[in-house]
Amino acid sequence: MALTEHNGGGGGGGPGNMAAFGEMWAVTKASLKRGDVAMAIGILIVVVGLIMPLPSVMLDMMLGLNITVSILILMVVLFIEKPLQLSSYPTILLITTLLRLSLNMASTRLILTQGHEGTSAAGHVIEAFASLVMGGDFVIGVIIYAILTIVNFKVITAGSGRIAEVAARFTLDAMPGKQMAIDADLSAGMIDEGTARARRKELEDESAFFGSMDGASKFVKGDAVAGLMIMFINIIGGVTIAVLRHDMPVMTALDTFTKLTIGDGLVSQIPALVISISAGFLVSKAGMGGSTDKAVVGQLTGHSQALALSAGAIGVLALLPGMPILTLAPVIGAVGFAAWYMPRLRAKKEAEEAAAAEEAAAGGGAAGGMPGAGPAPDEPIATALAIDLIRLELGYGLLSLINQPQAGSHRLTDQIKGLRRQIAGEVGFVMPAVRIQDNLQLPPNTYIIRVKEIEAGRGDIRPNMLLVMDPRGDAMSLPGEQTVEPTFGLPAIWIEPGYREEALFKGYTVVDPSTVVTTHLTELIKDNMPELLSFTETQKLLDETDKEHQKLIADVVPSQITVGGLQRVLQNLLAERVSIRDLPTILEGVSEATSQTRSITQITEHVRSRLARQICDANTNEMGFIPLVTLSPEWEQGFAESLVGDGDDRQLTMAPSRLQQFITSVRQTFERHAMMGESPVLLTSPLIRPFVRSIVERFRPATVVMSQNEIHPKARIKTLGQI
Repeated sequence: MALTEHNGGGGGGGPGNMAAFGEMWAVTKASLKRGDVAMAIGILIVVVGLIMPLPSVMLDMMLGLNITVSILILMVVLFIEKPLQLSSYPTILLITTLLRLSLNMASTRLILTQGHEGTSAAGHVIEAFASLVMGGDFVIGVIIYAILTIVNFKVITAGSGRIAEVAARFTLDAMPGKQMAIDADLSAGMIDEGTARARRKELEDESAFFGSMDGASKFVKGDAVAGLMIMFINIIGGVTIAVLRHDMPVMTALDTFTKLTIGDGLVSQIPALVISISAGFLVSKAGMGGSTDKAVVGQLTGHSQALALSAGAIGVLALLPGMPILTLAPVIGAVGFAAWYMPRLRAKKEAEEAAAAEEAAAGGGAAGGMPGAGPAPDEPIATALAIDLIRLELGYGLLSLINQPQAGSHRLTDQIKGLRRQIAGEVGFVMPAVRIQDNLQLPPNTYIIRVKEIEAGRGDIRPNMLLVMDPRGDAMSLPGEQTVEPTFGLPAIWIEPGYREEALFKGYTVVDPSTVVTTHLTELIKDNMPELLSFTETQKLLDETDKEHQKLIADVVPSQITVGGLQRVLQNLLAERVSIRDLPTILEGVSEATSQTRSITQITEHVRSRLARQICDANTNEMGFIPLVTLSPEWEQGFAESLVGDGDDRQLTMAPSRLQQFITSVRQTFERHAMMGESPVLLTSPLIRPFVRSIVERFRPATVVMSQNEIHPKARIKTLGQI
């Protein structure tokens, strides 16, 4: 009875087993849909192939897959434009090497166990390679296999490994300079934070890629050595087993096992050679642009004289006695035709591009004063009254900065466009457009920056060189032309572009000529920002403020302060490089101050206190605190007692000798802290801050003067000294 119940239970369990199997299959199917699980299973199968035997049919399929994958890798490498587009290549190299070793183990097992049965013992793929390449003679097969191995091991693999090693070393050495270039572009407004982050990530990926390629090339080298050892093991072991165990004649065993071994070696060595070639193409792509055909063919056919000389040389060779001139004639004709046709094709493309550029220039209007603009039409005489708010005049030697800057440099117009965006974000209003004009009266390499037609600064640069400065202030040991950096007056050297890497390696700051001009322009604009904020610009700021703040503007302007009065407040803030981007907070501060005073100076001071958090953040150093130098109580009292008058009529009446004593004390204190690498803020009481600032700006305009009301409660401060 129990037996019957047991059998009944087993029979009833059939559907349950099927359900369990179905559930297991569903789980397996879902897992295979995930790429990581499928990859793990594939690697596991390859590893198992190192241990478990494979039937000859399965071995043929896997050998075909190995050849297909190697060709696929080579084709992908030829079509990609940058090595980082195949950043997984080191991992691919490891997987393909592991696959070949697994197939070598499987074929070796079949050769040693079934090789006495004939040349088809290890599958038809190995047999076909053996008969095709060897032609029935195993000596020929041995020679061909040895040549392929030597080419792979000593030529392609060694060369690509050396390229990867050098590329990894130079990429790592160049990383600091490239990082500085990215930071410089970001600070100049040429790129945004997202682009800078992407370029830093690409730089890190490039360094990691070439470092990985340097190590991954050892996989191919080791695979070639393993192939040679496996060949000798198969021949010696196979002949020994066939002669001692299966009583085969020595020559028959040698012929059979040599054919099997060479066929097996060729099936593995040819994909290995293809992958080595792809590795060589990949690592040698560094510095090339576009796919391989565009880079190689475009550069080889770029010199018509070289093509013509090559055709002539092969023509002379064809005329030698015994040379097949008819066979060489197509080659001579093709190269000669390329020498004749390529310059014409290139000239046609350049003419089309020039025509398109002229059409675009004609549509966009002439750039003021630049060559090629054509005769200017008659204009009303009233246009002579117009003033360029900002104008950059270039000597004729600097026109290449606009048209064709040197390699690695940015176009000057693009940098100025980025500068306008940067200043708008930092200061709070869009600076006027910069008019660029050539000036034939200037020396060739000189530029002048004018603000409202008045010269604000000038400099002398070298358009085809690089400016190098030492941030430590030490003497620089590079060949070049000694000069002075035009913006801050620092000692510098103009060097040839070939010394860029050496200068970066020594820790120097390297900038191109366009960046020198843009930096100078930036500082002059910030110095003259109050003059550039006109009545019209102030009204435009009010009109472009967000809709939710228009009610605030309507309440404050013009009932509490006029547009002209607000303009003066904003100019006072800009004079001390305080951003006016937070216009709603400024208007709130103006509204509060105008209920008690009409003095623009006092209104400005109250607005500054409302902007305390912004001002504190702008003056917080990299350590997270504001370095302060305070006024002694004696100086505080001396300034307060020297003030006479009320409101805008209040003046400072301190004796000149006393003022000179104050100036000397401030200069000595700040110079002492500057030598220690500190740029402290001068802290005063709110009453005397505007007057202290008016004195300090005459001899130290970059020094920030803050009042105690401008220190935000959550700001961290550190007192470094006292005047």
